[in-house]
Amino acid sequence: MIVTFCGHSHFTGTEKYEEKLLSLLENVVGNSTVEFFLGGYGAFDDFAYSCCKKYRMTHPNTKLVFITPYLSHESNLKDKTAQYDAIIYPEMESVPLKYAIWHRNRWMVEKADIVIGFITHQSGGAYQTYRRAVSKNKPFFNIANHT
Repeated sequence: MIVTFCGHSHFTGTEKYEEKLLSLLENVVGNSTVEFFLGGYGAFDDFAYSCCKKYRMTHPNTKLVFITPYLSHESNLKDKTAQYDAIIYPEMESVPLKYAIWHRNRWMVEKADIVIGFITHQSGGAYQTYRRAVSKNKPFFNIANHT
């Protein structure tokens, strides 16, 4: 199973949201083997990574995978190697750098079985990723209003 995430870059993680996300992961993933595809940019990405690390502590069949939008322009890949179990670069050499994150997010949605997000408004890259997930009939869970 592959789970990916999308959320607004301006996000404040709280204990309440952490509990929601960890509970959701327990309910939809359980003890299944899972790869978490993570973007690694912005506050929500950092929050998702932190929650996935906590989830992995009690679920050993879990891999944290950084999906990089840049290959030659990624100055911190060495740091990412220490943080993640794997790094994947979707082949996007022909994509202008300006659109790399957008294309990477589309690729992540295409590969995912489940998409989890934090969407509070109808603009920005996170919202576009959410719309892509819906158009591809991917199960989408929004922790902004998930109870």
